[in-house]
Amino acid sequence: MPNIKSAIKRVKVTEAKTVKNTNRKSALKTAIKKCSEIIKKKDPSAAAVLNATASTIDKAASKNILHKNTAARRKSKLARAMNATK
Repeated sequence: MPNIKSAIKRVKVTEAKTVKNTNRKSALKTAIKKCSEIIKKKDPSAAAVLNATASTIDKAASKNILHKNTAARRKSKLARAMNATK
C-alpha cells in the first residue's frame, strides 16, 4: 500500500474503475451472446435486438472498453450472421 496521499487515491480510483469496466464488459458479452442466439433462432425481432446490441457495442467503444476496430469487427460479425439467416 502506498504512503503518498495521491498514490493512495490513485489506487482507490483504479479499483473503482476496474470494477466498473469489468461489469460493463460482462454486460457487453451477455448482450452479444443473446443477440447471436436470437439470430440463430431466426426470430423476427432479431433486427431490433441487433440494433440494440450494436448500440451497446458502440457505447463500450466510446468508453474505451473496446478498441474501435474491435467494436466494428464484432458489429460486422453479427450483421453477417443476420444476413446469412435471411
